[in-house]
Amino acid sequence: MGEHPLALSLDGPLRTERLLLRTLQPGDADAIHAYRSLADVARYVPFAPMSPELIADRLAGFWARHRADGEGEGIVVGFERVDTGELIGDLALMLVSDEHRGAEIGWVLNPDHGGQGYATEAARAGLGLLFAAGAHRVVARVDARNRPSLRLCERLGMRREATLIANEWFKGEWTDEVDYALLEDEWPTDSSGIRSATESTTRLAR
Repeated sequence: MGEHPLALSLDGPLRTERLLLRTLQPGDADAIHAYRSLADVARYVPFAPMSPELIADRLAGFWARHRADGEGEGIVVGFERVDTGELIGDLALMLVSDEHRGAEIGWVLNPDHGGQGYATEAARAGLGLLFAAGAHRVVARVDARNRPSLRLCERLGMRREATLIANEWFKGEWTDEVDYALLEDEWPTDSSGIRSATESTTRLAR
């Protein structure tokens, strides 16, 4: 049983080798709409293609959060390319259980930037944030037809633990779900004991 509640925060930008992870801002609306409005992007994830109005509403509400205190809460983290300054995707980081110190991760990437390892780099940083928040176990739940996300989980070193057959009525059909997981003691720590996404991950000076 976990002794302390989970507490997740992104108080300032987080730098990885090629990306900047940060809180989403109202000025990101057009960049987010460029990928979250696409039917192909929304095909295997819970949301439908998003309108500009819905995106603006989310940016004024839940997506503006930079802290999650305890189970049932979470944050959405945008990631942009350092070389171009383009916002190219976002992560959903959720705290699932204080008692069991469980968390969940999800990701969305602009397909124009696919195939270059950006989603893997961002998700690795997201795992680092969740383990730093006190998570014992992080899960990724993936539609079995979503081959890019299945491969991403494998690249992250997550363990394929279950395939749930026809477990969810999803967008008009029964679908299979593949569950991946990673434990805190399977995640490397740096010499200071702080969980980090990669060896080169550093906080940017304000």
